[in-house]
Amino acid sequence: MASTAETSIAAHPKFEPVIGLEVHVHLLTVSKIFCSCSTRFGAPPNTNVCPVCLGLPGALPVLNKKVVEFATLAAMALNCRINETSIFARKNYFYPDLPKGYQISQYDKPLAEFGYIEVPLSKAGDGIKELGTENRELRTKKIGITRVHLEEDAGKSLHEGFPDSAEKTAIDLNRTGVPLIEIVSEPDISTPDEAYEYLTRLKEIILYTGVSDCNMEEGSLRADANVSVRPRGQKEFGTKTEIKNVNSFRFIREALEYEIGRQIDVIESGGKIMQETRLYNSNEGKTYSMRSKEQAHDYRYFPEPDLLPLVVDEKWKAEIARALPELPEARRARMVKDYGITEYDAQVLTFSKSLADQFEQAAKAAKNPKRVANLVQGELMGRLKAKNISIEQSPISMAGIAASADLVETGTISGKMLKDLYDLSFERGKDFPVVYEEEGRPQQSTDTSALEKIIDEILAANPKQLEQYRAGKKTMLGFFVGQVMKASKGQASPQIVNELLARKLG
Repeated sequence: MASTAETSIAAHPKFEPVIGLEVHVHLLTVSKIFCSCSTRFGAPPNTNVCPVCLGLPGALPVLNKKVVEFATLAAMALNCRINETSIFARKNYFYPDLPKGYQISQYDKPLAEFGYIEVPLSKAGDGIKELGTENRELRTKKIGITRVHLEEDAGKSLHEGFPDSAEKTAIDLNRTGVPLIEIVSEPDISTPDEAYEYLTRLKEIILYTGVSDCNMEEGSLRADANVSVRPRGQKEFGTKTEIKNVNSFRFIREALEYEIGRQIDVIESGGKIMQETRLYNSNEGKTYSMRSKEQAHDYRYFPEPDLLPLVVDEKWKAEIARALPELPEARRARMVKDYGITEYDAQVLTFSKSLADQFEQAAKAAKNPKRVANLVQGELMGRLKAKNISIEQSPISMAGIAASADLVETGTISGKMLKDLYDLSFERGKDFPVVYEEEGRPQQSTDTSALEKIIDEILAANPKQLEQYRAGKKTMLGFFVGQVMKASKGQASPQIVNELLARKLG
């Protein structure tokens, strides 16, 4: 069976994929959605529980107001229409980690609907532009969001980490009742790369709102993918499969690539796609059948009798809207205008809210914001990546970035000197201003008489290279500049060195 990208890419001559995503996001409230139990991750199993989240007889749910505010804020950030009235329902299914035998969710009347996310596409329009590539022309595609609804999380089945784990499954119900929003996309996604970018943008927006930490390792963000293929030009969807329990965006992209290729191969060989739930094995790079799904959904819903309809009126919506922060796309546009940076710079510098906040802090303090942008991207982030540490762990603060940018801007230090000082900052774990003082506040040399002496010595020591230059090999100028910079320990002004060399070499 072929499972390569060549089989499943959007340019397949006969078939096209149709992809929709369902994303569950934990909300960062202190207590659960219908009781006062803690939502803290990592507590000992079955300690953050009470009669309400355990579904014991006589226990009644009471809706957490902060959950509604966080969910509404997220939905607003996703360009959704907030419904004034939404209804809670019981989603009935039987599973060991669901103590009530049903999950309180929303079904036909959700909190919010009709949103969208715009995702960037490559120049060719057939894939996603990765930040850091040379292709810097940004085009976008709008991916619709069908609905955002509230629900409680289920518990967690444990298959390892306890004495009898080889033979038994344990249940931890701490997660039961932790508040979730489920964000359901329209089937507008055409490639695995678009799915990856949609998820990346969705996570970015949610992080900017502050309603979730979106930590996939702790289960704060989980995504399921629905995928089908159909003949090109056909309007009707093909039979879809659902891919569940994939724990990274990269693996979701890989799982979709494989599954699209698998479905195309099945159809081309005369077989039929079965509607089913599948799991992705990242070690093998393959999906495997988990269970069949005879209908589009195999749950029974009916209105939750213990909860009144949820009403978010215009006054409450206005109060919540006041907490809506400047979102990534708007921030990028403003930063381009305010700091004279490129759209590509703004894309990189708003990758996280923390990075954007710190850049703006430095840009406002520096003489040249564009130079700050270049230093953050070229010098700081490269070193952070090499050390595998986050911007929050950087030894060089944004105040240090601004200070170093001003030293280069005024010609006090050269680019080479800055690189060396940054290296020392990372080696010593100290901020740039501290290292600059420790090194004796080095300055770029502009003493022409001293530099002329160094140049004369370099020319005298390299007669062969001098002869090559005078014979027409003008590229030797770079050799002489490098030798002078080396002899001056990087402190010579490159501009003055070039001017002096050009004069002496004729």
